[in-house]
Amino acid sequence: MQTPSTGAPRGRLALCTSLALIAATALLGGAPGAGAATPLADPPVPVLSWGPCDGPADGFECATARVPLDHHAPTGRTIPLAVTRRPAADPARRTGVLVLHPGGPGNSGVDFARGSHDALPAALRDSFDVVGYDMRGVGRSGQVECWNDARYTAAVDAARGVPGPGALRTALAQGRDFADACRERAGELVPFIGTASNARDLDLLRRALGEETLSFYGRSFGSYVGTVYASLFPRRVRAMALDGAYDPHLYADLPYAYDTAQFVALDAAVGRFLDWCAAEAELCGFGEGRPRQAFERLKRDLDADPVITPSGRPASGHTLAYRLMFNINSGRVVWPYLGQALKSARERRSSFLLSPPSPGTFDFLNVNLAVECVDRAYPTGRPLAGTVVSANVALSPLLGPPIGLGPPTYDHNHAPTCAQWSAPRPSRFEGSYRAAGSAPILVLGTTGDPDTPYRDAVALAGTLENGRLLTFAAEGHTAYNRSACVSALVTDYLATLALPARGTVCADEAPPEPVGLRVPGVEVDETRDVIPFPR
Repeated sequence: MQTPSTGAPRGRLALCTSLALIAATALLGGAPGAGAATPLADPPVPVLSWGPCDGPADGFECATARVPLDHHAPTGRTIPLAVTRRPAADPARRTGVLVLHPGGPGNSGVDFARGSHDALPAALRDSFDVVGYDMRGVGRSGQVECWNDARYTAAVDAARGVPGPGALRTALAQGRDFADACRERAGELVPFIGTASNARDLDLLRRALGEETLSFYGRSFGSYVGTVYASLFPRRVRAMALDGAYDPHLYADLPYAYDTAQFVALDAAVGRFLDWCAAEAELCGFGEGRPRQAFERLKRDLDADPVITPSGRPASGHTLAYRLMFNINSGRVVWPYLGQALKSARERRSSFLLSPPSPGTFDFLNVNLAVECVDRAYPTGRPLAGTVVSANVALSPLLGPPIGLGPPTYDHNHAPTCAQWSAPRPSRFEGSYRAAGSAPILVLGTTGDPDTPYRDAVALAGTLENGRLLTFAAEGHTAYNRSACVSALVTDYLATLALPARGTVCADEAPPEPVGLRVPGVEVDETRDVIPFPR
């Protein structure tokens, strides 16, 4: 497929076409009706034998929980889940357990808990056992591998920032190949890695920990895990903060419409960064006042002559777009660093935006794709997938072409794979998302979120029977510990159950800072997520 022109007439046509397609495909969601979830028999409660964790001593202890492979066969075959916890620092004030979920899907919850503990306020570290776990198919809990490292390396190294004719055909063929590889190489586990299974695993962990209720903080995809858990086990929720929230119905049942919103949100965030570069040329350092044109030229130049990295692998325009997709999540505070990284890339010097995805990243991407293909009801068929992907690419000219027409990687380009998915989906959640009867649930939304659009948080807060929305008026993905205002309100809620007032908006995002100050989040690695330290 030829990359669409960004001229105004073609842009308007693409927009109108896309909106018509979204309306049509929304009616073709292919999802079963949202009926009540079928009650399942109770499986045996796992026994947790706590011992030392691998790595440096950090106060955490580790265990393995055996859970059913198939929750519809609760006494059948089991699989291991890696679990970690750090006991409350002040046992006299202990409230219970606080589960931290990093989302992804594909990030390690064990690493997330251990890496984030020190960033938690003392009020939470003192009164909660902090718990994390690798959900099924992730890391220490039976890593799913559909494409191996060699196959992934070949695909991403051949990808381009400005895809040429035939790119859509290649993307659809790669999507089919990935779906077939999942069935052939991970077929015993893949049908059971959906979020209904994950939520039931979480409740078994609650029981194994001896708790009547859970407190839970979930980021990004972790918000969907929390939503499904609360919907299945509403009376087991003590407190739940869902940060960078998903609109669960749109995500699971109308995935093409959800994808379009993600493409638009990502391109809009990159566009706002480049507009800032135009206005603050000296602080940004890239583009000499015309950063959009410079960015497009840089993608083409890197495609024509990729930078050979120290590993011997090429960094093309696709590499640049892929890394920018993740780094834009850190918000305005990193914009000067992104500008300098783009400048370094243009000068063919070392840049964290020219780092090809590595084997650790491939582990993450395998799970990211497989879980979402199980969870989401894409209408099947290549023609519809190709039409919608083409419309999304036209709507998002900055990153849409390299991401949407590239090999199977992150959220935005799952349609070519999931629309050709042939494995069964017995672990897909098909119930209501109202969580009727639950305790109040706090939903966090960031207005300029590039990954989970703000309207998703608004929708989730309105879907939950007892949802309360907290808004962060800022750029970047997720809110907790990026704002003193948000952090104080969320911490108070988790510790005391006191909710922020309805309509609360925090607007204290850290501004862009000159390069040279240490800014967490630069050179972000999508395979390891942490709660940022408050600024």
